[in-house]
Amino acid sequence: MKKLLMASAATALIAGSAWAESHANEVKLGVILGFTGPIESLTPAMGASAEMAMKEVSDSGKLLDGKTVTPVRADSTCVDAAAATSAAERLITSDGVKGIMGADCSGVTGAILASVAMPNGVVMISPSATSPALSDAEDGGMFFRTAPSDARQGQVLAELLMEKGLKSVAVTYTNNDYGKGLADSFASAYEAIGGTVTGTAAHEDGKADYSAEVGALASAGGDALVVAGYVDQGGPGIIRASLDSGAFDKFVLPDGMIGAALEETFGADINGSIGTVPGTESEGAAKILELATAAGFNGEGPYVGESYDAAALIMLAMQAAGSVEPADYAGKIMDVANAPGEKIYPGELAKALEIIANGGEIDYVGATAVELIGGGESAGSYKELLVEDGKLNTVAYR
Repeated sequence: MKKLLMASAATALIAGSAWAESHANEVKLGVILGFTGPIESLTPAMGASAEMAMKEVSDSGKLLDGKTVTPVRADSTCVDAAAATSAAERLITSDGVKGIMGADCSGVTGAILASVAMPNGVVMISPSATSPALSDAEDGGMFFRTAPSDARQGQVLAELLMEKGLKSVAVTYTNNDYGKGLADSFASAYEAIGGTVTGTAAHEDGKADYSAEVGALASAGGDALVVAGYVDQGGPGIIRASLDSGAFDKFVLPDGMIGAALEETFGADINGSIGTVPGTESEGAAKILELATAAGFNGEGPYVGESYDAAALIMLAMQAAGSVEPADYAGKIMDVANAPGEKIYPGELAKALEIIANGGEIDYVGATAVELIGGGESAGSYKELLVEDGKLNTVAYR
């Protein structure tokens, strides 16, 4: 009996040691996106892309002597700052994540940064928060983004419209940080090159009827209507009210309006409408599409490449710092993202980890031709889109 007890104790000790060792080798990363809310049709592919990068690193066995990376999802809702900050707090205090891929929408990203990430000293890399206000947010060196600021998108849109001969437009925007920041950025850039904004009106998401908002904008006139909204919320309501009333039949669609749901809802009814969304025609863009297809999700959606890149940068910076602690690796993110060094594309994270471990340098190009400037801003480029035969087609890059 005594021998049996001793054997049981030894077995328990071995099992306990194995459990402790496995957990010591585990690194948790948060994936906080609006899995519910006004962009919920976009976030499944974004989350899957970030998690694909994490699996790639785990499977390689090359992160800091064999650490594995476990994603922990949380719902930002995109629009509810209180819910988003509570979710982020749980990621850090309960789940013990060592970094956050996210958030997505600008308002909740700013709230998480100010109330949770910065006070707790946790790195955030957003794949899609684009408000210009985030460029000046106090972040303690802990916030980065792989999507460019809407200060850049506003300029791109303005130039595109003037080239297309659209010299006067009305503007409506979702009434939050993203919508207001983009509308202001666009109007400033458009008017500076000779365009006329005939009227501007905010819209609230979640309404059943947008005829009043559209009526006010229609009375102002314009060659087209700029809809700086969300594809799963008020934006389609604005378009439907415009089409039904005959107020506008041509629309300008920034990134928040780009998605398969737009094609499914309107099809050829919005032929001739134009849009922009971050994207490149680089080698990495083709590679992420190939990897996503093999993994069983759609790699063509908005911010899929940016999500992969955000997760990859966190893990590569950890390798460069020799530590999973945010205070140690935050200062390495700009180093691994930019030249000099060997160029690294999607699917090459194992190679990158090995180069770093051997004392070499990398230039992470990734899926979106990553280049971080300033305080961790993405330099960024954009796809120019045109709705033809009811489909969003890429016609150029800017």
